[in-house]
Amino acid sequence: MHQTMIIARMAPADADKVAEIFGRYDATSMPHEIGVRNRSLYQFHDIYVHLIDFDRPASEAMRIAQSLPDFRAVSEDLRPFIQAYDPGWRSPQDAMARRFYHWSSSE
Repeated sequence: MHQTMIIARMAPADADKVAEIFGRYDATSMPHEIGVRNRSLYQFHDIYVHLIDFDRPASEAMRIAQSLPDFRAVSEDLRPFIQAYDPGWRSPQDAMARRFYHWSSSE
């Protein structure tokens, strides 16, 4: 399992609209095509956090995603609601947080 976290800005009032957009696309084959296993969206004040578990490295999933019309469509649908946290943002990889600590139980 490969996990990544995307950080951006979102008006708190837009959370339901963003969830609706993801719900619509997650009901299609798109998540399976790029290897999404789980998706969680979080909001803290005006911060948007998107936690994704992939069955492959995130960089590989993003390469596949960018070739899919549905991925481009969901990105376009989200554009009015999600703004880059970093003004130098050029691609989804520029919004991915860097994990600097991880712990897992050895059950």
